[in-house]
Amino acid sequence: MTEEQLSISTANNLKNIRKKIFSKEKISGDSFFKTFLGIITFLIFVIIGLLILVLIINSLLSIETFGFGFLWGTEWNPTPSDPNALPVLGILPPLLGTLITSLIAILISLPISLGIALMLSEFTSKKFNFWVSFLVELLAAIPSVIYGLWGIFVLIPFLNQYIYPFIQDIFGFIPIFQGATHGYNIFTGGILLSIMIIPTITAISRDIFSAVPNSQREAIIALGATKWESSKIVMKYGHSGVIGAVILGLGRAIGETMAVTMVIGNSFNLFSSLFDPSYTLASLIANEFTEASSPEVYLSALIETGLVLLVLALVINITARLIIRFTTRKFKGVETF
Repeated sequence: MTEEQLSISTANNLKNIRKKIFSKEKISGDSFFKTFLGIITFLIFVIIGLLILVLIINSLLSIETFGFGFLWGTEWNPTPSDPNALPVLGILPPLLGTLITSLIAILISLPISLGIALMLSEFTSKKFNFWVSFLVELLAAIPSVIYGLWGIFVLIPFLNQYIYPFIQDIFGFIPIFQGATHGYNIFTGGILLSIMIIPTITAISRDIFSAVPNSQREAIIALGATKWESSKIVMKYGHSGVIGAVILGLGRAIGETMAVTMVIGNSFNLFSSLFDPSYTLASLIANEFTEASSPEVYLSALIETGLVLLVLALVINITARLIIRFTTRKFKGVETF
């Protein structure tokens, strides 16, 4: 092969390679879009990983100092009277406060939210649904500090005057309902959180119920079922989505800071009654962080508190996904009526 033929052959080979690399099949819009979405999805894991890594690094001093005792310690004394003594820090009271207020919020908001969602999807007209849905979703747009101010000036006086005396008259023999009612307590925090998460659970549940095929409703009604019985079929059809809505509401309740801080009383004590003031993990961080300049382990302990809060939220969400997956598999392929 002559030199000229060799150069021509090389040029043709390079041209073919360029065609293969830059051909439409290789860089089509679908492949580009798929790659772009893959990168975005991967960034979610990167962000979560970096967040956890930063929290762990900055809380290492607290972890090494207090160990697992930090989780069940009941005293919070970052500046002991003896300058040579180590701070005594534990987060069991705010950890329990977080769990109890979130549980109260879910117990109150769940039946209300499901009732509103069923009403909007099954029993009322579209025009009525539009205005009620608008008002419900408007609650989700209200800043949490506004909820806190409303809780101080409206909710607490109302609860002190009408609700708490009534509860103590009926359930006062139970220890958790005993004690003085000053308004700023765990129960108030839970009630305020329930109001704040109602829009989240309601909006998602309504969308889930509305997405149930009409054929399901028509089939059960054709068999002679009442409106209530058809509504139960709708709820069973969308049960996994409702679980997801509840977990999203629970996630907001656990992480809520400002509103709870303004009404829970902010007292670091291992409470014995729902009418005792207390802390949540988020309110503890909000109240203490501006003062955590020294000692160094004080700031590290607050960052570890944030790490515990993040892990708690992740555990709840992972548990929810497992529950949804289990229930979906359980009912897969099974007729709903």
